[in-house]
Amino acid sequence: MRKILIGIFFALSVITPVQAKEISGMNLPDTIMAGKEQLILNGAELRKKLFVKVYAGGLYLRKKEGDAQKIINADEPMAIRMHFIYDGVSSKKLVEAWNEGFADNATTGDLRPIQERIDTFNSFFTEEARKGDIYDIIYTPEDGVRVYRKEKLLGTVSGLDFKKALFAIWLGGKPVSAALKQGMLGT
Repeated sequence: MRKILIGIFFALSVITPVQAKEISGMNLPDTIMAGKEQLILNGAELRKKLFVKVYAGGLYLRKKEGDAQKIINADEPMAIRMHFIYDGVSSKKLVEAWNEGFADNATTGDLRPIQERIDTFNSFFTEEARKGDIYDIIYTPEDGVRVYRKEKLLGTVSGLDFKKALFAIWLGGKPVSAALKQGMLGT
């Protein structure tokens, strides 16, 4: 009987996802997959614009890291999850926010080398983000940046240079939110 109970406990612990962080009612799991690699939650925080709660954002890495520049430059699997709290962020507003983030954090000050890929990335955001929607931005060296909405692949953009520019939106010198950056860095 004891072996059966231990077996049931083990099976449930494998099947039931553990919720590592709750932010404004949205749960971010302690791990997610990037290709064949399991990533751990490095940190998370609420993204607010003025007084509006927009999404719970989490950064996932192979191992904990608090150095933003190291994370931006790393050519290794990593991910950002955005779990939307606000109901009704238009695709136009999403694209405007991406463009502002790219412009604010361009490492060389010149987006021309990656502009075509930025346009491709922006083309993935054609629907309004609704409360409860989950967007996963997953980078792997072999695939590039893959964008998922509610676990459905929207598209892929290649290149480490693009990944660096994209992750700088949250972790760069002029992040979308200083509080979100600090939360993602686990500080």
